[in-house]
Amino acid sequence: MYKIIKKRELNPTIFLMEVEAPRTAKKCLPGQFVIVRTDDEGERIPLTICDYNREKGTVTIVAQIIGAGTQFMSSLNEGDSFKDFVGPLGCPSELVNESIDDLKKEKILFIAGGVGAAPVYPQVKWLHEHGIDADVIVGCKTKDLLILEDEMRAVAGNLYITTDDGSYGRSGMVTQTLKDLYAEGKTYDKCVCIGPMIMMKFAVMLTKELNLPTIVSLNPIMVDGTGMCGACRVSVGDEIKFACVDGPEFDGFKVNFDEAMRRQTLYKTEEGRAYLAEKEGKTHHGGCGNCD
Repeated sequence: MYKIIKKRELNPTIFLMEVEAPRTAKKCLPGQFVIVRTDDEGERIPLTICDYNREKGTVTIVAQIIGAGTQFMSSLNEGDSFKDFVGPLGCPSELVNESIDDLKKEKILFIAGGVGAAPVYPQVKWLHEHGIDADVIVGCKTKDLLILEDEMRAVAGNLYITTDDGSYGRSGMVTQTLKDLYAEGKTYDKCVCIGPMIMMKFAVMLTKELNLPTIVSLNPIMVDGTGMCGACRVSVGDEIKFACVDGPEFDGFKVNFDEAMRRQTLYKTEEGRAYLAEKEGKTHHGGCGNCD
């Protein structure tokens, strides 16, 4: 069992939990995720690793209430435990495999939309711990939905908050803030963008215009976390990838966002899943790639 040692409500629909998971804490890196299950009957819920403490043996997760599983999960309190806590899964951020000296020569920008602040934070923190301060744009619909502002401010070089309704920070979408920064004379060598699929699509459209290489982190529907179910299949350039094993990070310029968004909608129904399995054939599944 994996005990919850800390719980904090970030806003009415998003909560943070610090969980005792020493084996995961020992191995995880920024960019990876876990799949949790509250009890024997609970659904498998994939969640980004927001933070970790190797000495304490804890992993911090952030979840948004979007269905019955996360609603029940939000009712758990400090002292309660998860039945399963599987991870680390997925590939770490490509930043952790780069030379620190090379990273120090680059101007790096992160763009986070909504709950995307959770997977952005550990990457920015990791860079900060290695002497690299990246700029961060965090966007949300309204001030009440902003999360992890203090944590992000402590590790970011410059933090730009923007709200759709102008209730806090700058007014408008993250793309407008990026345009404004470039108009003010800012330029960047690399961008990491994480958030809702539609936000990443339009952010990448802009970064292409700016010739700013962009990595996106995809969070499509996932079931087993091994690539075998076919839920997180995505087209990246001319290749079929599976976010749970090949990602979650991909070259944003190559991701087919329109296909990915259509696929997420179809996968929510039994009829839609059957249609995708028939249409995609052997490429419907990852792993062996030869399932009938």
